Amino acid sequence: MRVSVDEDKCCGAGQCVLIAPEVFDQREDDGIVVLLDAEPPAEHHAAVRESADVCPAAAITLDESR
Repeated sequence: MRVSVDEDKCCGAGQCVLIAPEVFDQREDDGIVVLLDAEPPAEHHAAVRESADVCPAAAITLDESR
């Protein structure tokens, strides 16, 4: 799995950080998503998928072909 984020779309809701803190964080100043691990290990895939599903701005993109 390869994860990418679109910072321009991100609204800073923070759901991704709550669901998958090993993969996502937020900038202190504006709450915009910070991607910590673009290719997370398999044990985090379910949480990353959930994060992408609940993102209100659809700022998280997953490539599952990897």
